[in-house]
Amino acid sequence: MVCGERCCAHSVYLADKRYLKRSEERVAYATILKEDSDRMAFVGSVSVSKLGYSYAISPPVRGDRYAKRTSRVSMSLAANLKGGVETFADELVETASKIASPGRGILAVDESTKTIGKRLASIGVENTEENRQGYRQLLFNCPGLGEYISGAILFEETLYQSGTDDTPFVDCLKGVGVIPGIKVDKGLSPLGGAESFETWCTGLDGLSERAAAYYKQGARFAKWRAVLQISDSTPSKLSIHENAWGLARYAKTVQDQGLVPIIEPEILMDGDHSIERTAEVQEEVLATVYKFCDLNGVFLEGSLLKPNMTVPGAEFSGTTSPEEIGEYTVRTLERQVPPSVPGIMFLSGGMSEEEASINLSVMNKAPRRGPWSLSFSYGRALQQSCLKTWLGKEENVGAAQEALLARARANSQANLGKYTPGSEKSLDAQGTFEKGYKY
Repeated sequence: MVCGERCCAHSVYLADKRYLKRSEERVAYATILKEDSDRMAFVGSVSVSKLGYSYAISPPVRGDRYAKRTSRVSMSLAANLKGGVETFADELVETASKIASPGRGILAVDESTKTIGKRLASIGVENTEENRQGYRQLLFNCPGLGEYISGAILFEETLYQSGTDDTPFVDCLKGVGVIPGIKVDKGLSPLGGAESFETWCTGLDGLSERAAAYYKQGARFAKWRAVLQISDSTPSKLSIHENAWGLARYAKTVQDQGLVPIIEPEILMDGDHSIERTAEVQEEVLATVYKFCDLNGVFLEGSLLKPNMTVPGAEFSGTTSPEEIGEYTVRTLERQVPPSVPGIMFLSGGMSEEEASINLSVMNKAPRRGPWSLSFSYGRALQQSCLKTWLGKEENVGAAQEALLARARANSQANLGKYTPGSEKSLDAQGTFEKGYKY
């Protein structure tokens, strides 16, 4: 394998023998990429001796050509897919590409009833169904939201909930141009045989049936959050393998029912470790996740990744610049994430609204080989100013929606590498980091 611009084997997954071991499938796959090289973004040329030809790889392309995932690609691949995913291949590609389209990202509103209660309590509002409905109605009826937000992750209650005018929230989202999604995992449970604080994610039992019901209700993508933690002895091999396998099984299961899987291997910010240690762990975790996705036949073009940015532990004594965060994050992704994944939608992990926007923007300004959209799937880093403006009062709805749009605009610009720090208002100066965060 020959590759210009120091492009390492990690970066060129499609030319790596690990991803060419299924010869018939991979020949068809590489042929499509040969014909549609504008979907790639590595510089130089690659010679794939096993396939008997070489093809040129074009440099990164932004804008419409960058976002486009043609039905020709998914139709050609569908013949080699196993399970129900072949029925939905075109739709999965279209949905994933729309979510990862330039200048747009995800609003994560999938807090459990208990966790949304904490949010409401922070502004002195009681956790009742009526108040939860009122807050979500504010979000989902926000004029202009779809200009910056492509998808919204919902909790199950919200997927089936309606506004005060009896309009289903799913229809409200569609009305403003936002694709509804659904959190499908059933939460974390202690992992036997591992450290006491290590967990595994539950919810595979009955997932296929639930995913089919969610699709019928209008959801078009799903999310599953696995959690790992860094310490002197963790994450353990058991934790990495258990959580990576769960993510792969979930991804394949929901794709078979027409939902684009967001794969979320979250590494908590707890600890005093360096950014180098975070990068080391992230690389191992991502490598394992995509190894198991390959074993399970996950259709990567119809999937998305939701990782942390590569940052030091919250108790790290040194300082880290946005430029360093961007450099380490991009390096980690280029080493381990296949280029066929359309978008990488970062979680905010307790960063402040402004910090999350600045880090994302700096990252998108830097040169890179990876072709994916680097965007956002923020919950707290999109909603804090909105919540603090609303305060549970009807007369504040308009101002709260403006606060939401301000942070959505900020992150839209950040996805394009154009955000100017301080140009959008924020009431979230401190961030919302919580040790051992659960929701």
